[in-house]
Amino acid sequence: MRTRYVTLLAIAFLLGPAGFGHADHRVLMQGEGKLAIVAADGAVEWEMPWGPIHDLHVLPGGNILTQDRMRRVVEIDTIQKKVVWSYDSASAGGNAGRPVEVHAVQPLADGRVMIAESGPGRIIEVDRSGAIVHQVKLKIARPDAHRDTRLVRKIAGGNYLVCHEGEGVVREYHGQTGDVVWEYPVPLFGRARADGHGPEAFGNQAFAALRLAGGSTLIATGNGHGVIEVTPQKEVVWRLDQHDLPGVTLAWVTTLEVLPGGNYVIGNCHAGPDNPLLIEIEPESKRVVWTFDRFDLFGNAASNSQVLDAGPPALR
Repeated sequence: MRTRYVTLLAIAFLLGPAGFGHADHRVLMQGEGKLAIVAADGAVEWEMPWGPIHDLHVLPGGNILTQDRMRRVVEIDTIQKKVVWSYDSASAGGNAGRPVEVHAVQPLADGRVMIAESGPGRIIEVDRSGAIVHQVKLKIARPDAHRDTRLVRKIAGGNYLVCHEGEGVVREYHGQTGDVVWEYPVPLFGRARADGHGPEAFGNQAFAALRLAGGSTLIATGNGHGVIEVTPQKEVVWRLDQHDLPGVTLAWVTTLEVLPGGNYVIGNCHAGPDNPLLIEIEPESKRVVWTFDRFDLFGNAASNSQVLDAGPPALR
């Protein structure tokens, strides 16, 4: 069963229980030329015109940190609906004239902003003046401004966890030296690759990876149509496959959130109008407890979102 339309604001509280005894959520998402916040009752609370993105974050004050044209990192004032800070990776930091795309950005606790630059193949941290205060080089066999990286996160301890989409590999880089300290090639599980973006495609183009509290890594496998949990010893100890959820077909599995209660929220991009854009599951039982069915609003290429009412900060 598919639950009500979800929610999207930036300061959080749970509305009453719904569906399977859980609450519907607010959600922030981009799609169909708009960035929007949808309430748990399905109402659009806020929106502004905005092009495709691969990453976004609601900041503590309610502003949104995201990308513009996959090259410029921006902070949007949600009240005024205007950009109040930006860093252009296409022209700054020695990148002028070079192919560069930005697919991951992260606000850091010290006020810096982490930016993963595909093409130049590096992670930079910039301060609010636009100065690069730290950088590490990424290990990339065949640089490609569109496919070098997808989501990147600075994790506890200061290392970087990087999804290399083009290579189908997740690498952990030492936060200071840039040395690769852990690497995991996403498996194809015996299947042949198939081109495309929808449910018919297949590959291992990892989109997101999160380091769990116990040390394992949760990976959204992109066109692998699922999610896997991998131990530091590279053993797959949990797996969600394309048809494991009744009534749901997974396509390009994108962003992940681990909610404070332990449930997973999974992004389901390019899955068509008959499948939800977001699914919340209880990982042990793989029971669906909530879905977000706003294809009418966001279309078929909504790759990133944030649940805004989960209580304490989710892991994302």
